[in-house]
Amino acid sequence: MTIRKTVHVIGAGPAGLMAAERLAQAGVKVVVHEAMPSVARKFLMAGRGGLNLTHSEGMEGFVGRYGAASGTVAAWLERFSPTHLIGWAEGLGQATFTGSSGRVFPRAMKASPLLRAWLGRLNGLGVEVRTRSKWVGRREGAWVFETPAGEVVERPGAVVLAMGGASWPRLGSDGAWTGMLGGVETAPFRPSNVGFDVAWSEVFAERFAGQPLKPVAMTFGDQTVRGEAMLTRYGLEGGAVYALSASMRDAIERDGSAVLTVDLRPDLSVEALAGRLARPRGKDSVTNWLRKAGGLSAPAVGLLREIPGELPAGADKLAKRIKAVRLTLTGVQGLARAISSAGGVRLDQLDEGLMLKAMPGVFAAGEMLDWEAPTGGYLLQASMASGVVAAEGVVQWLKG
Repeated sequence: MTIRKTVHVIGAGPAGLMAAERLAQAGVKVVVHEAMPSVARKFLMAGRGGLNLTHSEGMEGFVGRYGAASGTVAAWLERFSPTHLIGWAEGLGQATFTGSSGRVFPRAMKASPLLRAWLGRLNGLGVEVRTRSKWVGRREGAWVFETPAGEVVERPGAVVLAMGGASWPRLGSDGAWTGMLGGVETAPFRPSNVGFDVAWSEVFAERFAGQPLKPVAMTFGDQTVRGEAMLTRYGLEGGAVYALSASMRDAIERDGSAVLTVDLRPDLSVEALAGRLARPRGKDSVTNWLRKAGGLSAPAVGLLREIPGELPAGADKLAKRIKAVRLTLTGVQGLARAISSAGGVRLDQLDEGLMLKAMPGVFAAGEMLDWEAPTGGYLLQASMASGVVAAEGVVQWLKG
């Protein structure tokens, strides 16, 4: 079935491009607007270290990663699951593999080959992509765009908004659209998947900033995550930190600080570690002894020494200290340094097809909606799934 009305998609990130693809496949004429000079900049940036497409975790655990939004996102994942995403990528000629952590990557380990193939498919479907085309408002029911050639006014049959959240604003997602949706309630943007401030000593920060802590287990509240973290001059960042970032951010906003517990030897029990530390130190310095007997890296030893007071003398007490280093987090890095953001259009402002209740014929998808998830494939998966749901909602709206 060919639907003769034109649909405009505003935002050429993963959610917007996925909505455009599904709409075009349904026979809809699609125009995509991107304010930046090129498309999917945040997608390309995320893929520099290896594009994490999705995760192989079972669906019950997978859905739980979305916290308060898990019920809503679960419905999106029924329409576009991790299996669907893998099949989609492989359909673009990008073979995938699952790493030891359960994360799924394209074998090319880059975003650019996949994006090129994706844009080629969209071109073949007749999707028109307009870069440097910035939506600036509505006028008498029409949609107004600012372009290098001047103002352009459009009257589409429907619109999909996929303008992103407010993290990494230099890549195009600055959240400026929040004041442009009359009658639509939004939640304030907050940093997610972000680093935290720790008041390191100058000596520690100078020596160990930029070095990893791995493997570690981090515990906050009733959550424990194994992985690695990166020491920075301001504090801590990295995968294990990001997995706990939502609850730690909330605690700092509420209480002014939070205490994170770090296990520097998660592969050993307290008893096993104490047994190793009970061996005679001989002529080794304390640092060398902790490295040899305790199996600690130089940054881990430095972290132990950051704790006020002397190191415990007995093997049992020292083992317990190594297994439970308590770090006080004093602040959260801002949106400009966050990988993603919480906040945006409240989910209760949308119907099941992701149409804005206050704006019939206008749909929204991706990070501009109020949900969050840790890194590890969960962000991209839900963003693209929401694009699928929005596209299906548009098709039903146009048919109706």
